[in-house]
Amino acid sequence: MRLDLITIVVDDYDRAIAYFTGALGFDLVEDSPSHTNDGRPKRWVVVRPPGAETGVLLARADGRRQAGAVGDQVAGRVGFFLRVDDFDAAYERMTTAGVEFVSAPRAEHYGRVAVFRDIAGNRWDLLGPAR
Repeated sequence: MRLDLITIVVDDYDRAIAYFTGALGFDLVEDSPSHTNDGRPKRWVVVRPPGAETGVLLARADGRRQAGAVGDQVAGRVGFFLRVDDFDAAYERMTTAGVEFVSAPRAEHYGRVAVFRDIAGNRWDLLGPAR
């Protein structure tokens, strides 16, 4: 058993793909035409950190209720966790790429951490090993 995908609701496929592949360094695994349950066109867009098994389904908001969830999928909490081997290199690369960090890096018992917002506004922890 494994967790295959998680969904992040976004307002625009192409901007989200550019952010996740450019600023975060994820791989674009799939970008295929698809349809909603009632037959309207949409895209099936999956990105994934290099070498990871679990991917992120980027789902464009469909309707007011989903549009209201963009950037607030976990009610303002950190809801996503990106673990890296080289915290300093990832932090520098992401900062240079324009990622919005909302906290400075700090040391915790579980390693180094800094909170950032994704393109939609969701909060993530960038996690690295302890020094």
